[in-house]
Amino acid sequence: MLGEFVNWVVNTVGNLGYIGIFVMMFLESSFVPFPSEVVMVPAGYLASKGEMSLTISIAIGVAGSLFGALFNYFLAVKFGRGFLLKYKKYLFLKEDSLDKLERFFKEHGEISTFTGRLIPGIRQYISFPAGLARMSLFKFSFYTSLGAGIWVVILALIGYYIGQNEDLVKEYLKTATISAIIGVAIISLIYIFIKKRAKSS
Repeated sequence: MLGEFVNWVVNTVGNLGYIGIFVMMFLESSFVPFPSEVVMVPAGYLASKGEMSLTISIAIGVAGSLFGALFNYFLAVKFGRGFLLKYKKYLFLKEDSLDKLERFFKEHGEISTFTGRLIPGIRQYISFPAGLARMSLFKFSFYTSLGAGIWVVILALIGYYIGQNEDLVKEYLKTATISAIIGVAIISLIYIFIKKRAKSS
């Protein structure tokens, strides 16, 4: 079933081109929980065949991620927490997850926005507490683009260099995901250390 879906994505991206990348990354970044690798890896693969530009594909992928995140951000800004909880099942959102994100976000909004984009299962939802907290739109867009950009580049390069080898792609995706989580942990520890030093000084 997943293989058929991936083939459909490859065909859709191939047929719709950059519009297909934007729409799918918008959906992936907003409320449709499917992995971004099924979009950007095929895009990278098509770029390796000369059917698309790798640079433009990456830029469009980041733009789709940003606009999808902004969609969630403005949902939270306009309708608030009550709306999100009322329609949580349609947004694939759990109340306890939102509670944890809100508590953490109040203390560490900027680093949360950046690192949240690198964590599977979190990247779609980090926009909600940002909207509820009325985080600066410029800062939200900057840190979202930065985090999404790193992940999009990694996926596109995997597709570009080894997209024809499905087994190798799976192996590299696993390594990339683990590396991203480790990277987030290291960044978070450094951030916490700096914050504690700043408080004690």
